[in-house]
Amino acid sequence: MWRTPLPSEREEAHFDVLIRGAEVIDGSGAAPFCADIAVIGQDIVRVGGLSGATADHVIDGKGLCAAPGFIDVHTHDDWAVLQTPDMACKITQGVTTVVAGNCGISAAPFVPKDNLPAPFGIVPGILEQSSETVADYASRVDRATPAVNVHLLVGHSTLRASAMEGPLDRPASGAEIERMAYRLDRALKEGAAGFSTGLDYPAASAAPMEEVVTLARVVGAHEDAVYTTHIRDEADQVIEAVQEALDTAKGAHVPLLLSHHKCAGARNFGKSTTTLAMIDKARKSQDVAMDIYPYNASSSALLPHFAEAAPEVLVIWSTPHPDCGGRMLDDIAEDWGMTRNEAIARLTPAAAVYFDMDEADVQRILAHPASMIGSDGIPGTQKPHPRLWGTFPRVLGHYARDLGLMSLAQAVHKMTGMSAARFGIKDRGLIKPGMKADIVLFDPKTVIDRADFQDSELQSEGIAHVLVNGQHTLENGHQTTMRGGQFLGQTRG
Repeated sequence: MWRTPLPSEREEAHFDVLIRGAEVIDGSGAAPFCADIAVIGQDIVRVGGLSGATADHVIDGKGLCAAPGFIDVHTHDDWAVLQTPDMACKITQGVTTVVAGNCGISAAPFVPKDNLPAPFGIVPGILEQSSETVADYASRVDRATPAVNVHLLVGHSTLRASAMEGPLDRPASGAEIERMAYRLDRALKEGAAGFSTGLDYPAASAAPMEEVVTLARVVGAHEDAVYTTHIRDEADQVIEAVQEALDTAKGAHVPLLLSHHKCAGARNFGKSTTTLAMIDKARKSQDVAMDIYPYNASSSALLPHFAEAAPEVLVIWSTPHPDCGGRMLDDIAEDWGMTRNEAIARLTPAAAVYFDMDEADVQRILAHPASMIGSDGIPGTQKPHPRLWGTFPRVLGHYARDLGLMSLAQAVHKMTGMSAARFGIKDRGLIKPGMKADIVLFDPKTVIDRADFQDSELQSEGIAHVLVNGQHTLENGHQTTMRGGQFLGQTRG
């Protein structure tokens, strides 16, 4: 039903954009309500009954839900927003803001080197589009005017690559940690969102907990900055790795976000009951959350220890053997007459999809009150994981509407208000006056992902309109030429 308009909302007025008659899911987790939404410039200025108002551009919201633009809290879009600024894979899902620089690698502050270990090799554009400072990267983003807003984490592996001499398969020295801490502090002052690690990858697996704690303490000194981590092991040692992450954040006095939380490998199915209990216990004394993508298959660099946990592995691409893209690893190994690990060595550098998770664990983590939604997709690669194109409609359509795992309001909250609060984005994530006009309108009856593992770049259904900073970027399901994205970092003293 209609929210009773305030007296000031009844008066006639003219706006740039007016969304009429939508069911508003405001991002707070509260129950939906029917209202009009008025926009002037980049801002939402009115929400309520605006029957007497006019606008330069009117959007019919009848039969649609209006929500804050979705915030993808786990991306590797650092380079893509510069290379392919239309960002169709995100806009067509209703995503208006991406948090980049996850899993320990970021576009800045980075001085690329040759022969860097995984996960550097899996991200297209890493050599061409990196910046030595966050300030320079921010300027490049604003010049490119991508379709989405960009918030950037600083990667631990990126800092290691820039500060350490020689291979990264050792702990950093005291002097090297000091150099990393200086670059991290400067990056946070220039607007970085926080600090990410990828401790399960060769670029950082040799870093002891003490190295990470020292750097995380730098984060703790900056308002609204967070520590996110791809933990040291998501398979057999997942419980120990979660505990290490909790201890690291507690020791550094910094908010913690566990990246793409999962329990990989059949031996570990069901362990989410233990890890979530650990997280619940920790949340009584520290700030802890997690992100998750809504699929029971992961994707990353092709590495032996990842493949060990997966009964089926789909090779996405291989630099030395591009003809193997789209084939199953076991079939390749059989054709070559060698073991899995021998085939992996021959295919590398390469990336893969790992069918390594239990659906019950996925649903348990999705439904948890501390989980947010992140796609973890890698744009620009051959045959990407379908999460790149389908994550957010899949949560809304499959998990919220069809399975009833959560209400639509709860699902939207995990994509908007909760995410904005976690990353200190104070002017987005809610539909209310004074917030930026990042808005998505979707059909709650038809919204669904269409991308799958056979055809992974299909546009989702049911996303009708998207506004980014007031720019009508998706209209009636079709992307326009308008791009209104910005770099979101807040400058800190």
